[in-house]
Amino acid sequence: MRRSDREVTDFTEQVNIMKKCDVCRVAFHDEEYPYIMPLNFGIEIKNGQVILYFHGAIEGKKYDLMEKDNRVSFEMDCGHQLVTREEQGSCTMAYESVIGRGTMEDVPEEEKYDALVCLMRHYHKEDFAFQKEVMAQTRVFRLIVQDMTGKRRKVIN
Repeated sequence: MRRSDREVTDFTEQVNIMKKCDVCRVAFHDEEYPYIMPLNFGIEIKNGQVILYFHGAIEGKKYDLMEKDNRVSFEMDCGHQLVTREEQGSCTMAYESVIGRGTMEDVPEEEKYDALVCLMRHYHKEDFAFQKEVMAQTRVFRLIVQDMTGKRRKVIN
């Protein structure tokens, strides 16, 4: 990382940034170019391992790509704030972000409900009583994060 002064190396801080984000962009391997998708997500830490949960329709391009190559990269960011210094004629952005990579896999049927609860918990709706019948038309998958890096640009007054 070129700007090591902005790097967030502490695992707990990285996870805290992730918890503030509301979209995770996942990049799959495609033929000529990466295929990137914005996804809602839930986050779980198991034995020091970050696991991100996602959901979607039963079939689609992301699943086809996942079956060919389940290695993915991800990015999420939050805390955006335009910072201007009119007297100096400069501007920048404050932000926090986490990028990383890992492997994607389907969530087994017996774990789908808990994974969907995890997704809802991320959006502060852990007690939301979603229709369990819809689970039959919902595919749930997870990203086992292998490594990640955090970055933060704070507002300096």
